[in-house]
Amino acid sequence: MKSLKFICLFSLTLAMQNVKAQVDPHFTQYYVYPSWLNPALTGVFDGDWRASAIYRTQWGNITSPFSTPGVSVDFQTNKNANFGISALNQTAGDGGYNYTTAYGNAAFTGLRFGVNETHRVVIGMQFGFIQRRFNPNKLSFGDQWNPITGYNPSNPTGDIIANNTTSSFDMGAGVLYFDGTPGKKANIYGGFAMSHITKPKDQFSNIDGAVIPIRYTAHAGMRIAVNPNFSITPNLLYLRQGTAEEKMLGAYAQFKAAANTDLMLGANYRFEDAISPYAGFVHKNFMVGVSYDINASDLGKYVNGSNSFEVSVSFIGKTKVKTPEAEFICPRL
Repeated sequence: MKSLKFICLFSLTLAMQNVKAQVDPHFTQYYVYPSWLNPALTGVFDGDWRASAIYRTQWGNITSPFSTPGVSVDFQTNKNANFGISALNQTAGDGGYNYTTAYGNAAFTGLRFGVNETHRVVIGMQFGFIQRRFNPNKLSFGDQWNPITGYNPSNPTGDIIANNTTSSFDMGAGVLYFDGTPGKKANIYGGFAMSHITKPKDQFSNIDGAVIPIRYTAHAGMRIAVNPNFSITPNLLYLRQGTAEEKMLGAYAQFKAAANTDLMLGANYRFEDAISPYAGFVHKNFMVGVSYDINASDLGKYVNGSNSFEVSVSFIGKTKVKTPEAEFICPRL
């Protein structure tokens, strides 16, 4: 038996909905961490290389906070191929649980059509590993409780844990379309990705043959240029993994505040979960964004309104001249 706080959270979750099978972390600012969203987004930005970092913390009032930092670097080339690497680590709960991934990405960018080849299709692949582990020394068990003296961690337990670490090879793939035609009032983009297509074995499950479920991700948006200094970008995300489902709608506005500085304001709504206001700025090649998930589900009423916070940082290195069709292809939210 794990800590009392974790049991309370788990019990409340079961009381309100069926058990879900999603095991992957998720982000409100999902476009900032493209290797998690869709490997076809590798190198899709206006520049030569991009370094990004994101940090999310959630459920801090219930147990040890769920903390998820991620970093990525990706590069463009002039040979219809982009490359990138990324790493992510989530720590969760009082049992010292860690979920770590490390991936290499490759994207083919040579599919172009239209009069000036501004309509583009990108195909991406992802390969790497997943490691999951926990610390048995941080767990408490039923036979360590004494009805008179209470819990004593020095009491021996009959619950023997044979394996507390598991590692698996993993792969994913995705496709992206975007309309980069300069001067249009509205440019659309959209993509679809599949993660864990190798179906890594879930060695922590007590079900024979259990695997980490494939995660299906669909995302899309449209950049609407209201005028040369102001744009609005509505966007959507649909994610399914096992029996778990996530649907999110949002939009952000970007407007020029100074010669080299843009401000961004927006919000996302994650259905049956949270409302997430967002704010950020872009100064030259540097971008910072913050978001805060305000829990709107029934679970939030039972956990003292525990919410989530996210901060992201990106830097794009450039040596070449900016092209008009590249302005919108790096969504911010």
